[in-house]
Amino acid sequence: MKIAAIVEYDGSNYSGWQRQKHSVSVQEHVEAALSAVADHPLAVTCAGRTDAGVHALNQVIHFETDATRDAHSWVLGANSGLPGDISLTWAKPVHDDFHARYSATSRIYKYVILNRPARPGVGRGHVTWECRRLDCDRMSRAALSLIGEHDFTSYRATACQAKNPVRTVLNLAVERKNEYVIIMVEANAFLHHMVRNIAGVLMGIGMGKHEVGWELDVLNARSRDCGGVTAAADGLYLTGVNYPEEYGIPRQHTNHHQDYFL
Repeated sequence: MKIAAIVEYDGSNYSGWQRQKHSVSVQEHVEAALSAVADHPLAVTCAGRTDAGVHALNQVIHFETDATRDAHSWVLGANSGLPGDISLTWAKPVHDDFHARYSATSRIYKYVILNRPARPGVGRGHVTWECRRLDCDRMSRAALSLIGEHDFTSYRATACQAKNPVRTVLNLAVERKNEYVIIMVEANAFLHHMVRNIAGVLMGIGMGKHEVGWELDVLNARSRDCGGVTAAADGLYLTGVNYPEEYGIPRQHTNHHQDYFL
């Protein structure tokens, strides 16, 4: 039987999603908790491998098991064995051809910036702080240049192992909600640090360090050396993964945290 599930987590204390030899990952906790429920070892596959310090509200996973459990039991059972900053929020059996990564048609990330003179207290580790006023109109105009299919070499980490740097950005928007500036990016797939590098370039334009059009110069250079600062991981959230309707995966699973600033 193949089971799909949705996991939310605070990435502050982890080396990222993927299991690591010398540091603690989200994946190892999720696998251990689900293995305890199944009463046999199992491995999980995720929709997007988030980096160290990155959070997720809707990380989609799948796993295969011989155990027969209802959805309620998978959720409650896993959560009883998970640390407090990781939670399984949804689960259901899916067709054998479903794959959390390869069946996805797009992923959605949001980057949250607290834009005020005073640093965060309560939100520390969960938002990026920028004390200089960001011009969202300039950032929004710059964002339009990055929508579509492009070679995003300049916007990926130098250590990125993807063979092909071409990705299709379906939507890229910037909006202000009171003291927060939110960057939303939807793409068919992402390169290593792609969202954080896009955020770094847009923030540079928003604070007036560069003019609108610089984002396109960076894109066309096809060199990471020409890019801006990689924005901090603190404010980055995986908020949704989209699949064909026949799989029955919630597009953006209901999550009350989104009402806070997302």
